Amino acid sequence: MGNHRGAAVELELKLRSEEDESRRSSVIAREGRLGQFIPPFNFATVDRGVFRSGFPDAANFSFLDTLQLRSVVYLCPEPYPEANKVFLESNRIRLFHFGMECSKEPFDNIPEDKIREALRVVLDARNRPLLIHCNRGKHRTGCVVGCLRKLQRWCLSSVFDEYQQFAAAKARVSDQRLIELFDTSSFKHLLSLCICI
Repeated sequence: MGNHRGAAVELELKLRSEEDESRRSSVIAREGRLGQFIPPFNFATVDRGVFRSGFPDAANFSFLDTLQLRSVVYLCPEPYPEANKVFLESNRIRLFHFGMECSKEPFDNIPEDKIREALRVVLDARNRPLLIHCNRGKHRTGCVVGCLRKLQRWCLSSVFDEYQQFAAAKARVSDQRLIELFDTSSFKHLLSLCICI
């Protein structure tokens, strides 16, 4: 009886090993076709079908492909680079460009009207999955995500913790003040249409 049990365990281990090898081969084949999957700097999931990051480049395109994006919300004032435009067009991804200036001055705020426009795109489930990004995924992206968290009724300490997780030593009091004072009342009618965790 002991030999039968030992043989059964050996057979099970062999089958698991073959399954693992088969999975590894499948992943290697996929990666060989698509290249390496490298997420953009500061990449994270925000909500169901909503992602955030720093500026993606060609090395990140294979990874972004796996997200099956419908939209990109770009928050910098500079024109979108041609290589990124080609990637978006070839994958039928819509670009929403909200040119937000970003100042390092302590009392300069990111314009709230641009945040409101960007949030309308983010809240519209038809635009998802979508990626929100600026240059480093810290300040402009952090403000948009922070205001989204207020709409989701997160407590301010949690909103600020998330903001600081991405901004780290570069956290700005002006960004946090903008998030704190952001008036969510004009979005009440949109919240019933959006998908939020």
